Amino acid sequence: MFDPIEAVKEYIRFPSISTDPAYKAGMEGARNHIAGILQRMGCEVEIVPAGLHPLVFAQRKGDPSWPHVIIYGHYDVQPADPIEKWDTPPFEPVVKDGKLFARGAADNKGPQMVHVAAAARLLEKHPNIPLRLSFLIEGEEEIGSPSFPDILKRLRDRLNGDFILLSDNMSPNAEQIAITCGFRGIVCINAEVTGPKSDLHSGIHGGALLNPIQALVDLCASLHTPDGRVNIPGFYDAVIPPVDWERAEVAKLPGTTEDYRQFLDIPAFHTIDGLTPQEATRFMPTLEFNGIGSGYQGTGTKTVIPSKAILKISCRLVANQDTTIIEELVIKTLEERCSKKVSLNIQREHCGSPYRVVPPGRSDTPTDQNKHLVAAFQAADKAITEVYGKPPLYTREGGSVPIISDLKKVTGMDSLMIGMFTPDSNLHAPNENLDLAMFLKGIDMSERILAGVAGVSV
Repeated sequence: MFDPIEAVKEYIRFPSISTDPAYKAGMEGARNHIAGILQRMGCEVEIVPAGLHPLVFAQRKGDPSWPHVIIYGHYDVQPADPIEKWDTPPFEPVVKDGKLFARGAADNKGPQMVHVAAAARLLEKHPNIPLRLSFLIEGEEEIGSPSFPDILKRLRDRLNGDFILLSDNMSPNAEQIAITCGFRGIVCINAEVTGPKSDLHSGIHGGALLNPIQALVDLCASLHTPDGRVNIPGFYDAVIPPVDWERAEVAKLPGTTEDYRQFLDIPAFHTIDGLTPQEATRFMPTLEFNGIGSGYQGTGTKTVIPSKAILKISCRLVANQDTTIIEELVIKTLEERCSKKVSLNIQREHCGSPYRVVPPGRSDTPTDQNKHLVAAFQAADKAITEVYGKPPLYTREGGSVPIISDLKKVTGMDSLMIGMFTPDSNLHAPNENLDLAMFLKGIDMSERILAGVAGVSV
């Protein structure tokens, strides 16, 4: 059994920044590092070509009657910028106050290694364990996984598994582990409003035409009601309200609503339908303005009527909402409500479907749920309670992880998602870090889950 902390440190030292071609060597190094670990564990390893960065696909094969677990992770990381904000070099791992600081420590090299190390430990103890394992370690997650759906289709015949195990999600803190049961989907749209062919002198031409800024802000104002609801017919038609068990789990989250307000540093919340802020971010869809721009932005004044104004919109969608339907509804509304005294150009951006899985034993648990998925959830609940001293929380998250819905669409498998980083982990920011006690306990937890699915004791 290898030293998991040293393995993560070595993994981190490869600057595997997928968005920047200058880091090609770092991508190759990280890929070879994780492939080597999996190969030494006895897996058959294949490097699967992708659009930019290949995927590492490894398998421990066995009797087709054995449970088959798919373990997902990604070896690419975000850029380290701004470098000057780091207390230590971003690609030289440093342990301080029980935490490992480096880019990729929490997203996703550390959490990924939890399950790799757990599998290695289990196979060392039980070389003949009746358990098939497949590892999908991709290199394009931080650039939106553009090749992932196609790769899944190519590997579909070899991914006839029972469930996916991953840790690319968050827990409230290092002692309270969360099992994520859903993510919101996303639809992104850009809009451009054009008036005159060029910027105009506001004194000479003001009063003769509709200012593109005014047209755009009027359009924006029409998209919400005063109570915060999205003012688009049909937007909420497919939304399934949260059930009692989901609201009860959210109520168990550490901290109070007032703590949350102070953390955000806002005068008051703006939620709909009587939901708490913590519920609203998990259970309801949104339409947000992510960027708006036009006219003169410099010091002082410049009395100009701008030629153009731009708007960036993202919608977060909840389970049962269809990205194509919502995208068409939003575009149709923009086109209908924009003044005909200006021109409107709309650009469709990326989309990702929402995802939700119901743990066994709940009021709305599907009756045909895969028996190995049920066993995994039961083993996870028991393992987390025993290792961390508290039962897990079962919550949805407000963010979007489209690969989870891609996995479900292509393979039919649901996911067991166990949070192995916290809000203090500084994902995508300077001083990213991994809580090492949480990490080491996570290996013990994951080993127990895999053993439980296979029907053996650790």
